[in-house]
Amino acid sequence: ENFPIILSKSKQPQKHYGITSAISLAPPREIDHLYTKKLCDAMKPFGVFEDEEELNHRLLAVLGKLNNLVKEWIAEISELKNLPPSAISCVGGKIFTFGSYRLGVHTKGADIDALCVAPRHVERIDFFQSFFEKLKQHEEIKDLRAVEDAFVPVIKFKFDGIEIDLLFARLALQSIPDNLDLRGDSILKNLDIRCIRSLNGCRVTDEILYLVPNKENFRLTLRAIKLWAKRIYSNILGFLGGVSWAMLVARTCQLYPNAVAATLVHKFFLVFSKWEWPNPVLLKQPEDSNLNLPVWDPRVNPSDRYHLMPIITPAYPQQNSTYNVSTSTRTIMTEEFKHGLSVTDEILQGKAEWPKLFEPPNFFQKYKYVFIVFVQMYLTQPELIGLVESKIRVLVGNLERNEYITLAHVNPQSFPGSKENLNENEFVSMWFIGIIFKKVENAESVNIDLTFDIQSFTDTVYRQANNINMLKDGMKIEATHVKKKQLHQYLPPELVQKKKRVCCFALFCRLTRLFLVPFILSFFSSAEHSGAEPKLERWEFEADLAGQQPPGQLQRHRLRDALQLPEQQTPQTSVGHRRRVRLLFIRFVLFLQEVEIATVDANSLIIRKCDANLTNLLNVSFSSSVEFNCSFYPQICCHQYLRVALPQHIFTQVKVKSSHPRNYSRVKKYLIKSLLKY
Repeated sequence: ENFPIILSKSKQPQKHYGITSAISLAPPREIDHLYTKKLCDAMKPFGVFEDEEELNHRLLAVLGKLNNLVKEWIAEISELKNLPPSAISCVGGKIFTFGSYRLGVHTKGADIDALCVAPRHVERIDFFQSFFEKLKQHEEIKDLRAVEDAFVPVIKFKFDGIEIDLLFARLALQSIPDNLDLRGDSILKNLDIRCIRSLNGCRVTDEILYLVPNKENFRLTLRAIKLWAKRIYSNILGFLGGVSWAMLVARTCQLYPNAVAATLVHKFFLVFSKWEWPNPVLLKQPEDSNLNLPVWDPRVNPSDRYHLMPIITPAYPQQNSTYNVSTSTRTIMTEEFKHGLSVTDEILQGKAEWPKLFEPPNFFQKYKYVFIVFVQMYLTQPELIGLVESKIRVLVGNLERNEYITLAHVNPQSFPGSKENLNENEFVSMWFIGIIFKKVENAESVNIDLTFDIQSFTDTVYRQANNINMLKDGMKIEATHVKKKQLHQYLPPELVQKKKRVCCFALFCRLTRLFLVPFILSFFSSAEHSGAEPKLERWEFEADLAGQQPPGQLQRHRLRDALQLPEQQTPQTSVGHRRRVRLLFIRFVLFLQEVEIATVDANSLIIRKCDANLTNLLNVSFSSSVEFNCSFYPQICCHQYLRVALPQHIFTQVKVKSSHPRNYSRVKKYLIKSLLKY
């Protein structure tokens, strides 16, 4: 709802940003500045800030030299094309930057997106031939390659260790002055479509910076969002690219023009977790410059109506920067926005710190079924990776259309494959796609045939590679699906294994240690045995992990023999009492871990000899270490047993169900899970 905003002194309306009025004009509080400082401190370990020395190296040593190279080359081309000396001296030429470097949010070692702007007598073919040769002769330039057939043609190279993607645009001007402004729409007149596409990056970047209320707050907020968004950062795979994230942050800044970065990060998640897609995100009202260029307009273009998450560039010709977004990727991003909102809520309430926002999720623990795309190629074909990556969304689209699949989530990060059976000049790259299947009612199992979906994807990639003469003998592209438990065959253990979390029992013990120990003693003391001192012998109790408990009579005999009690003196405890004992025993073990009396190795938990203070406190002593031991006996009817060695006066019954407990940590997980049921 629009309303006038009056300033206290000048009585002039505040500048209006965006297509709607601001949600809030509240100035930042002191605590907001404090949270912003903490946010900066949390981002520093991730290398998101470039030091002054590296910044000067980029600006002077690299971009300065490249700009001079461009001017020299344009002068040489002008001379070859017989321009008069007076024209050659002022013909100009300039390097413009765009992307993260132009926005001021580049990280350490990041590449630079640049544009070479030349006057009208310099052809595109000159750029990809004579200028390419000039770059090849420069000693500081390495890894030089041209991609002339790309949607936006580019020359890629490393200049003094910094990667540069250089585009080319030829303007309808006699000369290129150093103070040239690319924001004006008139500069697009009489240009071919490839030059317009090349100019678009610079024009969009400059327009974004012009449309935000405070550039420094915008930059810091964008750094934080880009760091958080690494899990869903890939335009080519159907997520959002750098310019899309920049426009979302810019829109947040327009809605909260006076807020500082910490507040803006929180508002970013608030706004876009509740955004009603496919309503478009616009930084300004689209304008028609009467140049007859195609623009995003669902009223005119039927195909634009099917875009799921439109984020519209502010410079003419306006385009949707997120046309690759699919149903699955939009669902995933919306869930991540909601998660980010809950985390920032905790941070601003003082319940968490900023590093929690940047914790990477474990993709491989999230999905039970995973598709793997393998590509075997030669080291001399790095561009094939880009081709396969651009077609993975074809596979995701095929999977989404399957009636039994709810969601297909591709991990933006690729991984190197095994080097076994490969030549020195070959390597394998892998992409992983998590799958969620629909639950089918009244069906024990459903056979889902995905052969056609996979074959359609591989055929598309092979056909595209063949069309651009990239297909060679020995190159393989395969896709297969595996279960989560098979991922260790393809990935290092640290990616597949679950991260250890602080157990709720351990936290409980740490916070209530003084109250917990007396409570434990009420069940673990010798009071149950007529006040007698606890004996130092141990008894053993075996529970079948396959879920088939030994007979109850056998249990009672083992217990009676261990306690050396007559039949009638075997402790008879209620079900509720046994449940409490089960719970308290685990708390007791974890308590010993907390006070560093317990150690854990791969197979057992060893409780070391208690010191004098603890012995007195617990009113119990051990003549030797107590071992919480996991032992397996496959020869006994293929059953696997968990053996627990305890002080003899502790009476407990353990029931654990598991098909294949392979190590102690897994057994412990099922043990605790079983106890929690009570």
